[in-house]
Order: sequence, then C-alpha cells, then structure tokens
Amino acid sequence: MDTLEGMRTFAAVVNEGSFSKAAERLDRSPQLVSKYVAQLEARLGVRLLNRSTRRLSVTEAGQAYFDRCQGIVAEVDELEDAVGNMTGSLSGVLRINAPMTFGMHHLTPAIAGFQSRHPELQIDLALDDRVVDIVSEGFDLAIRIADLETSSLIARRLAPINLVVCASPAYLQQHGHPATPQDLTKHQCLAYTFSSDRDRWRLESAQGIEEVQVNGRFCANNGDALRIAALAGHGLVLQPTFIVGDDLRSGRLVRVMPDYAVKPLNVYAVYAHRQYLSNKVRAFVEFLGNEFGELPSWDRGLTDLQPAIA
Repeated sequence: MDTLEGMRTFAAVVNEGSFSKAAERLDRSPQLVSKYVAQLEARLGVRLLNRSTRRLSVTEAGQAYFDRCQGIVAEVDELEDAVGNMTGSLSGVLRINAPMTFGMHHLTPAIAGFQSRHPELQIDLALDDRVVDIVSEGFDLAIRIADLETSSLIARRLAPINLVVCASPAYLQQHGHPATPQDLTKHQCLAYTFSSDRDRWRLESAQGIEEVQVNGRFCANNGDALRIAALAGHGLVLQPTFIVGDDLRSGRLVRVMPDYAVKPLNVYAVYAHRQYLSNKVRAFVEFLGNEFGELPSWDRGLTDLQPAIA
C-alpha cells in the first residue's frame, strides 16, 4: 500500500463516518478500505480509529493525524490539478453537492450534457438540502441557492432564482384570491422547513416592503413536496419558479398578488479558494453559467416575475 493512498483512504473514512460510505466515495470495496486503514495503523504503530458494531470514532492520535494528512492530500491533489491544467484534459472524479429538487430537475440534465463533451470525467453528485462543508466533506464544489454571506469560499453566480406565491385553481375558487399580503393571514400557507423565514413572508410593492405572519397545517423540508401539496389544493405556496414554472405555464397553479414582488435569490457555484483551480471545476462552472444564464429555462414564458417597484 502506498502511504499517500492510505492517508487518502483514512481521510475519506473520517469524513464519511463509516468504511462503507468511504468505500462508495472511493469506488472500492469496504474490505479494501478497512485493509488500507489497518495497514496505515500498523505502519504508524498507533490506533487511529475505534471500531464497534454500532459506531466508528476517531482516537486522539487519529484526530491529530487526520488534521495533518487531510492538508497533505489536498496539496497533492492541487499539484496534480495544476499539472492537469497544463494538458487541458478533463478526467478523474468531480464531486458535487447540490439541493435535492434543483439537482434532480435542472442540474442532472446539465451534467448529462457536460459529460457528453467530456466522456473521461466521472461525476459524483450528492443531493442534500443541508448546507455542507465542502472542504471537510471532500466536495470539489457545491451548488447553492441563497443570499450568500461573506466567507472564504469563492462563489460564481450562475442564474437568478425568482419566487412566486401561487395556489391551485380549486383552492382559489373555494377560498378566494388574496389581494394584499395581509390577506394571507386568512389562508392556509404551506411552509418550507429549512427557511429561516418559514412563517414570515416578505413581499414588496410600490408602497414598500410588507412582512406578514402566515400559518398553515402543512410544512415540508422539500420543495417538490410543497408543490404537490399546492397542486392538491392544500393552500398557498411560496416557491421558486424552477419548481413551479411548468405548473404556472400549464395553469395547474395560478400566481396570486402579481403586483407584489418577492425578493429574488441566485444560484451559485461555490468552491474553495485554491492557487490552481482544476480544469474540471473551471470548465463545469463555465458550462453551467452558459447553460442557465440570465433567462434560465425554468423562467421562459413567465412574465412580470419581478414587477417594477417605484
């Protein structure tokens, strides 16, 4: 066993929290991953991991070794990327983290187009609505939809994300159309669990910003689940057009209060600052910027998403 390979394997086990998940990430068998870690421990003469049938934990010596070896592995990867930049070839594995719904509906088709251009490149896509630490969890980049806070990460804006309040025709026929934000207090409003403002919706008009406390009997941590609930007539939903755009175009959902705007978000590619950005990350980010753009496919055919505010 190569020492660097042992370090890489050990770091993957710690980051993933198990031998089986590390094996999936490294495309090896769990038995080989366990063997590499055991050989590394034998070489060092110290136990790095405490193993039991229920859990895996890092020893004090293992944590100290992990802190150092992860940096060494990253430096070696950066060196290899720098050499790869000279050849312009795209190969190896590109590990991407992205939100669940956006990843399924829009990122995965884009990845298929990118891989058709670069058949030697492998993509490892992890869909998860939580915000991951891309450095400690070993991702090359993450796709994030947010108002990003200042950080040490590099963020490249890819496209706008517009949001609308909408409901099914059946719901509106039964409960009426809200005309102002204050009318929302009389309606069932479907909430997105991961939003810090899940119970407070902010809308803007020529008269300024209005913030209203909303209530409802259903909430979910996934936009597709909220869309399905809205289609079933369970209430009003505040969702991005990349989720409800097709329903708005078909009339399955109807936008309400079109004179009120919801502050848009953006979709970003986020990656760690490195002296030599790998060709695979650079090329993929450029591809996504061109693929999505200022008028992304999910907004086409939708008008007045952000009405002019005087």
